Formats: sequence, C-alpha cells, structure tokens
Amino acid sequence: MKYTIDATNKPLGRVATEVAALLNGKNTTDFAKNIVTAVKVEVINASKIKVTGNKMKSVTHKRYSGFPGGLKTPSLQMVADKKGYRELVIHAVNGMLPKNKLQDVRMKNLVVTE
Repeated sequence: MKYTIDATNKPLGRVATEVAALLNGKNTTDFAKNIVTAVKVEVINASKIKVTGNKMKSVTHKRYSGFPGGLKTPSLQMVADKKGYRELVIHAVNGMLPKNKLQDVRMKNLVVTE
C-alpha cells in the first residue's frame, strides 16, 4: 500500500508519529512486531511543516561521527538551512521507530519531498 501525507501546517511531531505508525504497520489487521509490512509512505510539502515556539533555535539535532570528540549538536534551524526540512522529518521518524534490525528496512519505505 502507498500512503501520502501532506505536512502543510502540521506540527513536526504529529507528522512523525503518523508516519512511524504506518511504517510499523500498526494500522493493519495482521500486525506483527517482527515483520515489515509492504507499506510505502510519502510525505509531501515538508518545507511547509510547522515548528512552534523557539524550537528552531533551542532544540538540537545530534549526530556522532564515531571519533572521540565527534559529537555535533546543531540547532534545528541550522539543519533546515543546510540540508532542508526533509532531514528534520527523517530524523524525527527514525527516532520514533523501534531500535532493532528492522529499523533501516522500514526507513527505506519512507520518501520525503520538500
């Protein structure tokens, strides 16, 4: 199945939880934790997503290079300026999926367009 989610004027967290639930297969009748459902999720208009308050300046987007001292913590605004809102949606959805071998497989079923 293919789902299309329009992110226009929706909060980032609401879109991410909706996408994560679809990727997990929680909406299907034959849900099983250990099986990846054949679901493709497309998020459109990611650049029109709503981030309220001062979150663009205060919330950080952590990434680690694997080397000592390699932790980078740019703000959401810096990430959105450099890589676009697509990266914010992907990072939020990735954080909401279960941390197991199927996480990367499920993330390949996500397509985000700006």
